[in-house]
Amino acid sequence: MRILLVEDTIDLGEGVVMHLRHAGHTVDWETDGVTARELALHGDYDLLILDITLPGLDGLTLLRTLRQAGVSSPVLMLTARVEIDARVDALDLGADDYLIKPFSFLELSARARALLRRRTGDATNLLRCGALSLDRKTRSVTLHGEPMALKRREVTLLEILAARPGRIFSKDELMDRLFSIDDAPTSNAVEQVVARLRRGLEGTGVEVKTLRGLGYQLVVRSG
Repeated sequence: MRILLVEDTIDLGEGVVMHLRHAGHTVDWETDGVTARELALHGDYDLLILDITLPGLDGLTLLRTLRQAGVSSPVLMLTARVEIDARVDALDLGADDYLIKPFSFLELSARARALLRRRTGDATNLLRCGALSLDRKTRSVTLHGEPMALKRREVTLLEILAARPGRIFSKDELMDRLFSIDDAPTSNAVEQVVARLRRGLEGTGVEVKTLRGLGYQLVVRSG
C-alpha cells in the first residue's frame, strides 16, 4: 500500500514510518500541510494519514481541500483525546476513520488494512491467486499452504498486482507504489523487483506478464 503520512511531531512520525515500512508499505512523510496538499493532489495514494494539528495548513482544512478536489483516497485522521468536535468535523468532511493519540502502532496497521480492504472490496486480509495466498497482516506468501521465501518488495509487488487481478500497471505507477520519495530509485529499479518476483514464482502457475509499451499484469495459468 502507498501511504502519505502528514504528521509534524518528529518522534511520532519516525515511529509510524518505521512501523509501516516494516509492514511492507511504501510511505511518504510530510510535516507541513501545504506541502502535503501538493503531494496528495498529484499522487495516487492508497491511504492518507493526517494529523489534525499541522503547520501551514491544518488537517481539517487539508481534508476539505482534497475532498473538494475529488481526491477519494481513504483518510485516517490522528487526533488528540480532547478534540471531540474536531473528530466529528473530520468524519463529516469525508474522513473514513480516526485514531486518538497516543495509539498503538498495531492498531494503526489494523485500521490501515481495514481501510484498504474497504477500498478494494475484500472481506479479509487474505489475497488468493491460483494456488498462491498472500496474508496482508503477516506479509507472508504460501503456495499450497507451504511458505515461500520472498523479500519485502517482492511481496509488496505481488500484493499490488494480486489486489487488482487483470489490471495492467505501468512502470511509473509501480515505481510510485514500490518506492517512497526518499528512496531515489534508479530507472531500472522496477525491472529488478519484477525479475526477482518472477524467479520466486517459477513453477507456481502464477506469472508476472510484460505487455510491451503498457506495463505489467499478473496472470494465473490454468491447468
